[in-house]
Amino acid sequence: MNFKGKVVLVTGGSKGIGKSIAVAFAGAGASVVINYNSDEKTAQETLQTLNGGMHLKVKADISKIDEVGKMVDTIIRQFGRLDILVNNAGIFKHHLIEEDPVEVWQKVWSRTIEVNLTGTANVCYYAVRQMIDQGGGKIINITSRGAFRGEPESPGYGASKAGMNSLSQSLAVALAPYNIFVFAIAPGWVETDMTRQFLDEPEGEAIRLQSPLRRTAKPEEIAYATLMVAGDGSEYMTGAIIDVNGGSYLRS
Repeated sequence: MNFKGKVVLVTGGSKGIGKSIAVAFAGAGASVVINYNSDEKTAQETLQTLNGGMHLKVKADISKIDEVGKMVDTIIRQFGRLDILVNNAGIFKHHLIEEDPVEVWQKVWSRTIEVNLTGTANVCYYAVRQMIDQGGGKIINITSRGAFRGEPESPGYGASKAGMNSLSQSLAVALAPYNIFVFAIAPGWVETDMTRQFLDEPEGEAIRLQSPLRRTAKPEEIAYATLMVAGDGSEYMTGAIIDVNGGSYLRS
């Protein structure tokens, strides 16, 4: 998997899964753009860990279409192209339909859909315009096992990830004539800062035992799957949703 000469945008690329993906692409020769929303210090620290050539960090709230447009314009001015988009940015919040006041329910639901689904669509829109002009590209959307098995304590998250899967497949069909290939990667539990609050609790062992491997995924394992479909030779897989959940949820 050699990405020398490729320009890769990773949303939510400063930590967790996004950081591992950014590091992996940089290690394989790509120029990497790290998108972040608020934590500039962490984004800068991640940027400094990237090997190889020229890399960039760009601040943007992906739920705001004007900020996304400016971000992609910045990338094109800097590099002249955008070859691979990885939509990784997202939020995960509990909200219980049987317990929460309507104001809490509606606020968490709306913000989750706004960031995870609408934000992904926003970045796809501007990235696709550039990819069409340059003759092709690849889009990889990081979704979730929760899109299939349900998220009873975080239904907005499950719904947003199911929407991302559907969006990925719709775009795969729409964009194939333009040599743009679209994939979704659906992890289960992954060891990140976002999930540590759950994995470090007594329930963490039960979460690990959901997989016959008796563990959760490492962020590097999601990065490997991302590079696999981003590389040459995966084009006929366009529209695929790739499960990376350690056998914790099997579907056919």
